[in-house]
Amino acid sequence: MKLKAVIVEDESSSREILRNYLAKYCKTVDVLGEAASVKEAIKILAQTKPDLVFLDVEMPFGNAFDLLDQLPDRSFETVFVTAYNSYALEALNNHAAYYLMKPINIDELIKAVSYVTEIKEKENILEDRILKSKMNSAEGKITLPQQDGFQVLNVSDILYCKADDNYTEIYLENKKLLVSKTLKYFEEALADYAFARIHKSYLVNVNEVIKYRKGKGGSVIVSNGKELLVSASKKRQLLSYFE
Repeated sequence: MKLKAVIVEDESSSREILRNYLAKYCKTVDVLGEAASVKEAIKILAQTKPDLVFLDVEMPFGNAFDLLDQLPDRSFETVFVTAYNSYALEALNNHAAYYLMKPINIDELIKAVSYVTEIKEKENILEDRILKSKMNSAEGKITLPQQDGFQVLNVSDILYCKADDNYTEIYLENKKLLVSKTLKYFEEALADYAFARIHKSYLVNVNEVIKYRKGKGGSVIVSNGKELLVSASKKRQLLSYFE
């Protein structure tokens, strides 16, 4: 699969190095444009509609996060390329697909491109399709602790779980349960069933996912119509359920 790419980097020498590396080692990447500032980037991104953006953090008159804030409905994947590892957490929170440190390691660059290619191939297959998981129904029961005892619930009745500090909201078709356990607890308790951690806040029953939407991190729609965000770091794992 060919990837349309844009390089956003204020240093011309860094743009040249990355452009040359891509041409030599990542021949499936077509660089359609380059930008040296947030203002230039917004214009080029609108014109080219890339699949992938290589994005430096520090730029004149703004930074990478200022750019992403102005593109809330972006559909491209983002690979941060920076000399500063202090931005890693913020990059993750902005749904970065990969984080490359300068000077660029060629092997890591190849891994980043391969990672994005895999995601884009799966997205293209699944886009606007009614999804059917390759997993069998989540059969079994789970015990939910309560103040006056416990409740036994059919695993297949759970649509998704949502983190609420040290509590977890369990969403069923017609009601919500609040349980005094963390989402991590339920991720481990449901590990043998068809549940995927798609975000720091969500654990979803993949058999209840009916549609996937591309976006800055992507999202899924479950059977009750609720749309849940998908983190870039969790996207590949989720899409593997529907191959």
